[in-house]
Amino acid sequence: MSHDVPPDSPATRPATRATTAPPGTQTLARGIAVVDAVARGHGRLRDIAAETGIGRSTTHRLLQLLLATGYVRRLDDGRYALGPALIELGYQALQENPVADVAGGPLRELAARVSDTVHLAVEDRGQVLYLDKIPGTRGAEMRSRVGHRMPLTRTGVGKALLLDQPERWRDLFVAERRVGGDTPDDPAADVLTPDEFVAVMETSARRGVAFDLEENEPGILCVAAPVRDASGAIVAAVSVSATRPYMPPARVEALVPVVLDAAATIAAGLGHRSGGR
Repeated sequence: MSHDVPPDSPATRPATRATTAPPGTQTLARGIAVVDAVARGHGRLRDIAAETGIGRSTTHRLLQLLLATGYVRRLDDGRYALGPALIELGYQALQENPVADVAGGPLRELAARVSDTVHLAVEDRGQVLYLDKIPGTRGAEMRSRVGHRMPLTRTGVGKALLLDQPERWRDLFVAERRVGGDTPDDPAADVLTPDEFVAVMETSARRGVAFDLEENEPGILCVAAPVRDASGAIVAAVSVSATRPYMPPARVEALVPVVLDAAATIAAGLGHRSGGR
């Protein structure tokens, strides 16, 4: 006998994208919710079911289909992890993104020029999504990686992506601190008030460049600039990040025109005219 609760029960409504699924797409939405749960590190059947709110027998059936199609895989210890089909699709999606395609050459040139870690990111579903990363040559390890997501207001690239949207600054800052800033060792538990953050963003918007001064990761500083498309809209951001010893205030300032130039080169490849915004 199935132990699933009725389909219209709140317990069957996944906590992710399935909650907004259009009528007639519940099964697809549940499958997506299961993949999302696995992607967030929930590897056991019971944990996936609890995270999504889907009954365990339904979750098990969905996992069997996802296993058969390569969207998840089974590890030796029995946990589930993302499968090879997603690697293929992710790579294809990355290749089809015009920003990532255009930015490749300028990013490599920038990385060779600065010897530090270079990032390319876009906003996706209200978060920073890293499209490219070229590690620096100074041996510093950073937790960012291609496909990784981070909060917008805690990262240099995130702030750069927000420069044209002052109406979002305060509310997004408060929301992201509420989610992640409750512990003393959390970078989000900073001393900025919402008013101070807005003031910082106003200054950044005037200069056209944003900074991360150890707000996202202790010991890491970042200079970031927005990338605009042919319409003048910000569609991506590029940054240079390094550890504190390589980022004294004078070098942070010296990197501003360097990062702006790289962003402008990428923007030109997207059809942006420098005489515009």
